[in-house]
Amino acid sequence: MKEPETKKQKPRARDLGIQFDGSTGKNNAITDVAGVEVGYSTIIVDGNSKSIGAGPVRTGVTAIFPTGKAKKFNPVYANWHSLNGNGEMTGTTWITESGFLESPIMLTNSNSIGIVLDAVLKWYVKTDWHKTEDWWYTYPVVAETYDGFLNDIYGFHVKEKHVLEAIDNASSGKLAEGNVGGGTGMMSFGFKGGTGTSSRIAHIKDDIFTVGALVQSNFGIKKNLTISGVPVGLELLNVGNAVFNGPLTSRRREGDGSIIVIIATDAPLLPHQLKKIAQRVSLGIGAVGGIGANGSGEIFLAFSTANENAFDRNCNILAESLSNDQLTPLFEATVQAVEEAIINAMIAAETMVGINGNIAYGLSHDLLTDTLRKYNRLNS
Repeated sequence: MKEPETKKQKPRARDLGIQFDGSTGKNNAITDVAGVEVGYSTIIVDGNSKSIGAGPVRTGVTAIFPTGKAKKFNPVYANWHSLNGNGEMTGTTWITESGFLESPIMLTNSNSIGIVLDAVLKWYVKTDWHKTEDWWYTYPVVAETYDGFLNDIYGFHVKEKHVLEAIDNASSGKLAEGNVGGGTGMMSFGFKGGTGTSSRIAHIKDDIFTVGALVQSNFGIKKNLTISGVPVGLELLNVGNAVFNGPLTSRRREGDGSIIVIIATDAPLLPHQLKKIAQRVSLGIGAVGGIGANGSGEIFLAFSTANENAFDRNCNILAESLSNDQLTPLFEATVQAVEEAIINAMIAAETMVGINGNIAYGLSHDLLTDTLRKYNRLNS
């Protein structure tokens, strides 16, 4: 039986001996939070770059279901944060107002937000997502990063069928990373980037909680890249630089791009506490050298799968929450998971040639491990 794309894993950071703090869940992925499902549609089609719409296509869609597809409309507490707003995540106004995430989270390229949102709404109708309610509206959450350096982004190649493919492929367990899903055509710190994930276990008194992160990573200035505390970007400054072969002068500046980060946890948190979690994502980005560049949209969303029956249109509910004084281990877990998820995306990503022959080189595993070994930061 052919292994689904969602499950096909490339080497990961820990496979190379890279050191990280904290203990991971079983799969070291956002799906270590029980109930979370992730699916991809990866669109890679060659073309001649002679006209808009002719390719090459290097893009895709990622779908994240907080409590799985089978439960359908099942809102969870959530909140979000923007480190720099040069990007888009739809539905956030209502998340702020209501405190709930009511939809799957979809990730794609900058020009495909509309088609993805539209396709999700159609899928709601087709699958009776709202469970026979005859008067409903949900604001789907769709976030983006820009893949136009490699992808024929103005050809609008993401279609409804790709959105449905990502949804249909959503499942739990291990996840593929790198050039997959919405992260297919993305770059990070001057190297090929993309989709990455990680998780951490947090101990609070006698309880054990899981925090998982998934990133669509397309940001960073090369000289700032830091891995396991080592100035990798400076060490490899003249190695593997992206190649622009476009017919016109590129307006792209180093550091332009964006990163979307999704945090899941099974810890019982209320929306104001999930805001605190979302804010700590910035620290994980900073740990790898992110500075929130002007041309980089850095938008984060955090949700809790606890308090599963908290949403009720008619009745009062009782919700459990940790006290604010207990949250620090979750903050630490968030920072650590985000840091590793970004590096996992880069480790899994492979060199990609895109539109106009533009090239984004994968981060060389050999050069990286040699650099880390030089600083005594590599596990034997």
